[in-house]
Amino acid sequence: MAQKAFQDYYPDQLSYCYGCGRLNEQGLQIKSYWDGDETVCIFQPRPYHIAVPGYVYGGLIASLIDCHGTGTAAAAAYRAEGRLMDSEPPQRFLTASLHVDYLKPTPLGVPLEVRGQVKEIKGRKVVVAATLSANGEVTARGEVVAVQVPQELLDRYVTQ
Repeated sequence: MAQKAFQDYYPDQLSYCYGCGRLNEQGLQIKSYWDGDETVCIFQPRPYHIAVPGYVYGGLIASLIDCHGTGTAAAAAYRAEGRLMDSEPPQRFLTASLHVDYLKPTPLGVPLEVRGQVKEIKGRKVVVAATLSANGEVTARGEVVAVQVPQELLDRYVTQ
C-alpha cells in the first residue's frame, strides 16, 4: 500500500513489539490501514506458522487480532480528536483484554485478512471487534479492549 501504516507512526522507542514493531527484525511487522470506517491488515503466514500440517497456529491468529486491534485503537483515537497520526503527543495503546473465537481451521499458504471495527471509544479505552479471514471466509473473530498508555510511561521511553 502507498500510504503509511498505523504502526509506521509509532515512535522508534515503542516499535519493538513482536507482532507490530517495525524495528523488530524477528517479529511479524504487521501493517494496518484505514479502509473506510474499518481497518484492514493483510498478512502472509510463513510455513513455520504451522499448527498441524496445512493450518495456521492459533497463537499467530491471536497475535494478528491483538496487534491489529491496538493499532486500530491508536488510529481511531487520533481520528476522534481530528489529529494526524504524526502529531504530538504520540498516542499508543496496549491490550487490556483479548478474546478470540476460533470458528474453523485457518489454512496455511494463503494471505490472511484482519478487519477491525471500532465499537467504542470512551476516555482512554477503545474497544475493537475484529475478524480474520482466509480465502474470503471468516475463520476467527475477536475483540480487543485497548487502553491508552499513560503519558508518564510514554515520556519514559519516548524522551530517552
